[in-house]
Amino acid sequence: MSQSTVDIAEMRKRQQAQNEEISTVSQAPGGNQRPNTCCFCWCCCCSCSWYVMQSIWYHIQRSLTVRNEERGEHAGRPTHTTKMENIQIEEECQTPTVEEILSWSHNFDKMMKSLAGQNLFREFLRTEYSEENLLFWLACEDLKNEQNTKIVEDKARNIYEDYISILSSKEVSLDSRVREVINRNLLDPTAHMYEDAQLQIYTLMHRDSFPRFLNSHVYKSLLEGTEDSTTES
Repeated sequence: MSQSTVDIAEMRKRQQAQNEEISTVSQAPGGNQRPNTCCFCWCCCCSCSWYVMQSIWYHIQRSLTVRNEERGEHAGRPTHTTKMENIQIEEECQTPTVEEILSWSHNFDKMMKSLAGQNLFREFLRTEYSEENLLFWLACEDLKNEQNTKIVEDKARNIYEDYISILSSKEVSLDSRVREVINRNLLDPTAHMYEDAQLQIYTLMHRDSFPRFLNSHVYKSLLEGTEDSTTES
């Protein structure tokens, strides 16, 4: 056997030994290497990269959506804002009196007719991640005051996309009967097409959210702060 043949055989043995050593290390518990890893993770399945990228993209899109909503913008379609999503600062400047704040605790309807009451209740609902209920109700109120047929159609469809569609992150909770009525009415939108849904959400806020609101830090802090300022003056 020639010397070159011996050298080649020896090299193959060394390479085989190295491969076996690497395989043993990578499979051992606590090993720092694993076979067939992809560039995005340390698991053995390269398809994980797809899930990682999907997760990253979702969070980017969600972050952009939140920012756009804070500016009153909606990605992918024309900008529209419901009545209370862009409350003007100058409208919020007037602080309610102690008597008015106390009257809210006995009369949900009165609070909902007050801009200051709506703002405070909205702040509370935001802490419970149910702000969409109030926004939906206010959007319906805004729709009922509209006379222009074209604007009525646009607002009605915007309300559907924002609060009724199952694809919306702000979907409100409605029963199947009310949803069927809405779907039929959407074929020929009117200013009062959401009345049943609006009443259902109003009742939900009154019975479910309002009692907790009255015991919340949001309500008590405003009441105590207003009482203190009244006493000092």
